Amino acid sequence: MAARSPRPESTVLQRQLDGTAASRPTALDAFTRARKAFLAGDRVDMQAVARVVGVDRATLYRWVGSREQLLAEILWSLIDPTITRLRKIHCRAGASAVPGQSPAAAVLNDTVRAVIANAGMQRFIEREGDLALRLLTTKASDFEARLTDLIGDLVSEEDAAGRLNASVPLEDLPYVLVRVMESYIYLGLITGEHPDADRAARVISSLLPQ
Repeated sequence: MAARSPRPESTVLQRQLDGTAASRPTALDAFTRARKAFLAGDRVDMQAVARVVGVDRATLYRWVGSREQLLAEILWSLIDPTITRLRKIHCRAGASAVPGQSPAAAVLNDTVRAVIANAGMQRFIEREGDLALRLLTTKASDFEARLTDLIGDLVSEEDAAGRLNASVPLEDLPYVLVRVMESYIYLGLITGEHPDADRAARVISSLLPQ
């Protein structure tokens, strides 16, 4: 597999670790500006980002890669901390934090709700649906692979803790769960219906029973 371009955060972090971070604009500044525009529901425009940060487009592309790579990183920066936060809430010893749901199901059901409720995400899907599907559900980016790995870590941890009760084989479960989540989050692009967190929750909870 070809090596991915370094993520914006990693480039700036390395400079900080080396003690060479400067006051001039950095890749992190560009990433932060683009992410802010995305969350506001605006189109992420590379020329606009470069202008606001104060660099030329060649520098911006060298920092963050293509627009698609930048968007994939923005999308990952939203879902990764969401799942991490929800795991801290739901995956703990004792009774489930959500009656009637296993901890793993509660994490994924709340993740689906968070994605559907994110205004920037929904504007992106409405405005650039084909691109959204390509970045989020195909090998055009590594977003889906990273999400599958993250959910794989979740179900493995729950299995090790004795809180997983699934009939689907553990090695297949993460991919199946990701596909179920995608099906209901991107329902508007697939069937024209509204995204439906409740329908997703019923399927996810059946795959991850309490």
